[in-house]
Amino acid sequence: MIKKKKFHLSIYFLLRFIVVVTMIRQIMIQNWSSVFICILTLILFFIPSIFERRMGITLPKVLEAIILLFIFAAEILGEIMNFYGTVPHWDTMLHTVNGFLAAAIGFSLVDILNQNKRFTFKLSPLFVVLVGFCFSMTIGVMWEFIEFGADQILNLDMQKDRVVQKISTVELEPEGRNIPVVVDNIKRTEIYSLDESGQEIMTTIDGGYLDVGVIDTMKDLIVNFIGAIIFSVFGFFYLKNREKYKFAGKFIPIKNDPVFIEEKSE
Repeated sequence: MIKKKKFHLSIYFLLRFIVVVTMIRQIMIQNWSSVFICILTLILFFIPSIFERRMGITLPKVLEAIILLFIFAAEILGEIMNFYGTVPHWDTMLHTVNGFLAAAIGFSLVDILNQNKRFTFKLSPLFVVLVGFCFSMTIGVMWEFIEFGADQILNLDMQKDRVVQKISTVELEPEGRNIPVVVDNIKRTEIYSLDESGQEIMTTIDGGYLDVGVIDTMKDLIVNFIGAIIFSVFGFFYLKNREKYKFAGKFIPIKNDPVFIEEKSE
């Protein structure tokens, strides 16, 4: 137990140390947007402990460590180190983990209430798992709303665009009918626009047509779905037999209240 505590503490201090060093370097090169990300990351690192104090719960050390590693991977590695652009499927991996963790949190909220002595009824394991799954998908959808809003209002590219070689659209149907026209084997796209002085400029996209975030959004929701399903399976068996299937318990917060008792399987 002592070795586990030392291991988790070393993770906390190591991550904070790396973030501080990264922030100092970004200050030296005057990259203020990255400095802001570092400050935000340090603030986010306090969320688990604040959540524990305000909600009166204890987070499993495994869950807390994964949350911190997730924040570090998304903000420092993903944004500042550009892992999103250089490491294949980095964004996909993080969204899958997010779906798993969000399902665990939603699951735990209902499970804690389900163990309350004041309740005169018990919710079925399937219902508890369903709530956790829906909670995870809601978080995933809300995050996509944030990405879309940031792209539209701040001109960012959180919904990562990608070049595709095939499109299917009714907009190209010459008679305006609801019949999709398929354009395949696209080699190049030329975009004509006006600059600030009114001069026409041309932007060439080699290799295909630019999909503006739709594929990325759907991919994120699909892997969020997969992550939520994976935890839901573990969570279901955990509720059936908490002693036998302990894996899910590593991701479920525990209420620090004598009113809440651990429900043992029959």
